[in-house]
Amino acid sequence: MNRFRLFHVWLAFGLLFAFSCGSAWAAEGSPRHQGSAEQAVPAKKWRVAYIEGGGYTDYQRILAATAKGLAELGIITDGDVPVPVGTDDTRPIWDWLADHAGGDRLEFLKDGYYSAHWDKERRDANKEALLRRIREKGDVDMIFAFGTWAGLDMATTDISVPVFSMSVTDAVQAGIASSLEDSGRDNVHAQIDPARYKRQLAVFHDIFGFKKLGVPYEDTPEGRSDVSLAAIEEAAGELGIELVRCTTELNVPADQSFANLRQCVAKLAQTSDAVYLTTNSGVQWNRMKELLQPIIDAGVPSFSQSGIEETKLGVLMSLSQSSFSSEGRFGAEAVAKVMNGALPRSVGQVFDSAIGLAINLEMARRIYWDPPFEILLAADAIYQDIKNAGE
Repeated sequence: MNRFRLFHVWLAFGLLFAFSCGSAWAAEGSPRHQGSAEQAVPAKKWRVAYIEGGGYTDYQRILAATAKGLAELGIITDGDVPVPVGTDDTRPIWDWLADHAGGDRLEFLKDGYYSAHWDKERRDANKEALLRRIREKGDVDMIFAFGTWAGLDMATTDISVPVFSMSVTDAVQAGIASSLEDSGRDNVHAQIDPARYKRQLAVFHDIFGFKKLGVPYEDTPEGRSDVSLAAIEEAAGELGIELVRCTTELNVPADQSFANLRQCVAKLAQTSDAVYLTTNSGVQWNRMKELLQPIIDAGVPSFSQSGIEETKLGVLMSLSQSSFSSEGRFGAEAVAKVMNGALPRSVGQVFDSAIGLAINLEMARRIYWDPPFEILLAADAIYQDIKNAGE
């Protein structure tokens, strides 16, 4: 029995469950293995800058979860940052942290926020501006690099400032880290969950047995990394399914990214047995009803690569953490260890995200799928609406 069929057995008996945020991390030397971070007072107050390719809803939630983890560790005094509704902008979160996080150990630089808004020229300008600031002004002690663009730009440059690469679907495929166990650079730490996406596809396929899976992505090095295409292809080969690909520009400004993705979704809904809604900036939570309409019209099942938040808004199902709390805590633990003297490279990179099956029953009704009892029994979260964020 291979591991995919074994997962089917678990599912059939309703034994799929969510690991707690404190589940054991997969890599020896990771925060779980090493225990809670010591609270030794550092010799300096660490000043943090933030850089991203552009706004994305996952960035918002992982940044907020990381702040909460930092507060739980006593590094900042207030990590209960409000997440904006109806926008994927991370600037309000960063500004709030700069004004309210508090504490004498870490400072979120109010003028240390850099977003390219998915503009390639602005990406280059931001990279140059932040590197020049580090080398000439010297007032940045740590960098939070969110997404593939930022991770590549900061992790592959000749600086000694610690870089934490976060919210990257596949940091190894992207070239941010040299391997699962080693970033390859003393100042770089990347968060990696190598089994997540193969696990998702195994569950999705076990339930529906589809032959053709629609996958939208941008066919660039960054775009392929954004969706962990190598893991998707490997899983498809093992499961014996055909990938129906729709490639388009997605790392572009928001309106164009959404329009391009919706065109792909409409095409894939007609040419595939199921659609795997990948992690990309075109998935805008305040426009989910419009994005999902072609899937409803075609009556095909859908799965969110990003996770439960998108199932809450209408995607048929997902298999991921509900609050990004495990990812945020993992990142906060890594930051704490570096603040206490560890090299970023020496801190474990691999973690296991929480497993929890989520189903949207309204989407199931719209595509005329009646979930078997054992699937409902296995679900950790069941949602009843198709809606846009903020409704």
